[in-house]
Amino acid sequence: MHSTTMVRIGGLAAEFGLNPKTIRYYEQIGLLPQPERTEAGYRVYAGSDRDRLHFITKAKTIGLTLSEIADILSLRDRGDQPCDQVVELLDRKLAAVDRQMRLLADFRRELVTLRAEAAGSRAAQACVCGIIEQHEPSLREPPPLPLHR
Repeated sequence: MHSTTMVRIGGLAAEFGLNPKTIRYYEQIGLLPQPERTEAGYRVYAGSDRDRLHFITKAKTIGLTLSEIADILSLRDRGDQPCDQVVELLDRKLAAVDRQMRLLADFRRELVTLRAEAAGSRAAQACVCGIIEQHEPSLREPPPLPLHR
């Protein structure tokens, strides 16, 4: 992916489908090194910058946070191989996804139960809605994801 062609921030942003502000932010927080500048002060990026930005965008796609990405890049910048750390991150993320899936399955069962109860609860006396007011929830935790718009 290395190229000797230098590109300005707008071109780099367009290449990755990003806003130039995002690239400047990545520079500000140290994910990307400060770029070279033209005599007119324009930022210009080399192939190594593209490679690093490509890694950042792919890492974000698999759910890594900017902080996690920074840690990985820091290890690499020091000459260390970060793959063991990536495996640990993936294991933690898999465990979190598994937990969310269990919570969502529990929440789905709760909704199915509530829906089944709804047929007999509509005519009941209630302050607002007997379907909800007469239901005894079995969940101890709310669902892990917002389910409203």
